[in-house]
Amino acid sequence: MNYSKTHKRQVGFTIFLLFLLSGWQTQALSQGIIIDHECTDITLVPEFAIIQAKSNLHIAYGHTSHGSQLTTGMNGLVDFANGGGLGLSLPFDIFEWNNGGAGGALDLHDYAMPGDCGYYPDWYNNTITYLDNPANSDVNVIIWSWCGQASSLTEQQMIDNYLVPMITLEGLYPNVTFVYMTGHADATGETGNLHLRNQQIRNYCITNDKVLYDFYDIECYDPDDSYFGDKYVNDDCSYTGGNWAIEWQDTHVEGVDWYDCTAAHTQPLNGNRKAYAAWWLWAILGGWQGTGITEQETVYDYSMDISLENPSLGTASISCSISEQLDVRIDVYSCDGRLAATPFNGEMNAGDHALFIDDLQPGMYLVVMRSNDLSVSNRLIILR
Repeated sequence: MNYSKTHKRQVGFTIFLLFLLSGWQTQALSQGIIIDHECTDITLVPEFAIIQAKSNLHIAYGHTSHGSQLTTGMNGLVDFANGGGLGLSLPFDIFEWNNGGAGGALDLHDYAMPGDCGYYPDWYNNTITYLDNPANSDVNVIIWSWCGQASSLTEQQMIDNYLVPMITLEGLYPNVTFVYMTGHADATGETGNLHLRNQQIRNYCITNDKVLYDFYDIECYDPDDSYFGDKYVNDDCSYTGGNWAIEWQDTHVEGVDWYDCTAAHTQPLNGNRKAYAAWWLWAILGGWQGTGITEQETVYDYSMDISLENPSLGTASISCSISEQLDVRIDVYSCDGRLAATPFNGEMNAGDHALFIDDLQPGMYLVVMRSNDLSVSNRLIILR
């Protein structure tokens, strides 16, 4: 065994643990920045946050056709807001954007890097080439989208071709925020590989405090928060039984409740929501604290809770409670998004329960408890 390497790992983990157990703990135990369907009410993003984002951000976006839904949606939002859509009353052209930020617009370089993050190592190399160009020295946000390749990757390929390269880029360019993204819906449902890989990305981002634009999650919900992820929703918003975007558009007023835009592979309403979520992302990266997001929280007629002993020495103890008898699944994910254990999957009676896991390796994990469309999560630290 190489003593030097082992010693460095031990020292590194000890330093990490000291940070975790010190005053830095609050930051370390945050849940990252997750932009999903709960971040699609553009009326909650205040004017000052939009202006602040335009002052602070210089964004480079790499994508192919599916990723263009964000920017074509953002294009249509300009006139929609100018016309008072959704009751917006903001300065004229406030949502304007262009490469360079001319005229007080958001500085966003569209198609900055060729390809999309399904093509590894091209997307990785193209990012380095772009950031190493002195002309792009002011860029402080990099965002890549997927096309369809996320559907075909294995768990290990997602780590090797996406998560590890993103980690590497973050180390090479510490002053740049790298935005993670999930792949678009592909009609394979909650048991399909795409759903599993997207959940892998999301869990990784939550566990490691990353920034995620959850493209897939936005496609699973209509503006009324009706969920279609369990109905084999596709990228065009079709599902088993209909098309949620067309149905919503047909029962609402164009120009007032939604706007027409050229959104590739999908419906205008989906492009609208991708644009709203994009501006949530820009506002938060620009310094906004997300005031108002609690107004979107769903109220359930049942409750779940989960608590952990941190750090745990060897055996992990998971305490959970549930207000009524439900089918429950509890999963434990490692920090690279792998499913490490499923200590419970079945019908759980109302009340308090204790679970124990004794075969986890030292490290940090995310424990997720799910039932129906409600989930709660917490972090678990294992020591030896």
